[in-house]
Amino acid sequence: MKIIIHGGFFSESDQSHEVKTAKQDSLRGIAKKAFDYLKTHSAFDTVAYAVSLLEDDPLYNAGIGSQIQSDGVIRMSAAIMNGQTQKLSGVINIQDVKNPIFVAKDLIGEDDRVLGGHGAKIYATEHGFENFSTEVPQRRAEYEAKLANGGKGTVGCVAIDQEGKLAVATSTGGKGFEIPGRISDSATVAGNYANSFCAVSCTGVGEDIVSNATAAKIVTRVTDGMSLQEAFSKTFDELKTIDGFAGAIAIDKDGNIYHQDSYPTMVFASFDGENTEVFS
Repeated sequence: MKIIIHGGFFSESDQSHEVKTAKQDSLRGIAKKAFDYLKTHSAFDTVAYAVSLLEDDPLYNAGIGSQIQSDGVIRMSAAIMNGQTQKLSGVINIQDVKNPIFVAKDLIGEDDRVLGGHGAKIYATEHGFENFSTEVPQRRAEYEAKLANGGKGTVGCVAIDQEGKLAVATSTGGKGFEIPGRISDSATVAGNYANSFCAVSCTGVGEDIVSNATAAKIVTRVTDGMSLQEAFSKTFDELKTIDGFAGAIAIDKDGNIYHQDSYPTMVFASFDGENTEVFS
């Protein structure tokens, strides 16, 4: 059993020592809490749980603390994928729910598994998700002062459970000040992908991640026989050709954990029951 989570890039907001320490402590705590959950739950259930904890922490640009778009509205996206069934479900540009990842998870049993905008919100309401504003004062102040954060904030989790099953979940509050209707990578296979060989969650500039098909490429290459490190190296080399801004976390079927970013510094933490690694 192993778990790795990410919380976007450290450069996404205030780079003070206090914020850095707060994110290190937060990620370390969430990784350990999610690992404890993994002991009695599947990887699929666990990645949703871990991402919900990240969504609930205003340090990150997902769920509570999501960025405000150019028209003053928060729209969030999230997806989850089961590596065994290779089913992905997600929501795109959903408004006024506390945990978009749980709505995405709820959709896994539906025939129509990726919903957007008003339709996603209707589905959430009909399935018991209460209306909830995820705006925090800091984001409103940033919006009003037009202090965009560069669009590099997303949260994600990859886990392998005691049965060797892989799953991934990713959630984002957008890049901030974007055109309404813009679609991020988080609810696509470019940013969130898993099969029985590997699972990957990405963060960074969504357009770059989609252009490079980052998560899907890494997983496909591992499936075809590359090591996790080789798959990352080749995929990130290709990302360089478009000067892409991205980071990714992954676990393969053998329990190997890997992470890489194209620019410093993706914030992440991993835990395997004994050893913790946290970004520095």
